[in-house]
Amino acid sequence: MEAYRDQYATIFKNGKGVAVIGISTDADTVQADWAHDSHFPVFFASDPDGTVGKLYDVMYPGGIVNATKFEKRVVFVIDPTGKITHVMNPFKELVADSYTELGDAVDKAGKP
Repeated sequence: MEAYRDQYATIFKNGKGVAVIGISTDADTVQADWAHDSHFPVFFASDPDGTVGKLYDVMYPGGIVNATKFEKRVVFVIDPTGKITHVMNPFKELVADSYTELGDAVDKAGKP
């Protein structure tokens, strides 16, 4: 998530006309503290029972590891009409080209 934060102005136009929501199975209290301490300019949502993960097919096979539910790192780009226009599954956060692809997809989704 630090890469999203650090490249926020470039990839997400500093939030102008763009919303970024990170969803995980972490408790909302854990996310809030972590996001605040790390100065994230994006929104976070908690999916503790994996409902969103199941709906968008991002749960790891088996869904539970050591009594913890895990969701894959997947990025969905959604246009202003609510249509998913680009999916990066998995999102490879350690690969620089992933951010180039994401920035291009965000630009394309924002064009009429």
